[in-house]
Amino acid sequence: MPEVCRFFGIRIRMYFGDHAPPHFHAIYEGDDCVVDIQTLGVIHGSLSPRAMGLVMEWASLHQEDLLNAFNRAKNHEDPGKIEPLK
Repeated sequence: MPEVCRFFGIRIRMYFGDHAPPHFHAIYEGDDCVVDIQTLGVIHGSLSPRAMGLVMEWASLHQEDLLNAFNRAKNHEDPGKIEPLK
């Protein structure tokens, strides 16, 4: 599962050949959640409130980048890297 970004200890990953809806996996301190890229709704899982807030802030800034990365990964291509939250 390629890592597309890492910030404040949070890893953002996508699977090659993954299924709809377009989404990403956010991992922090052993917890994992899956976030819909288009709605920014949590599909399943959870993170601490602080980590979830950072993930949502980052995702809202990079929705187009995330959708492009998801489409590349879905096609078994390198999704590339996305700028971290600073």
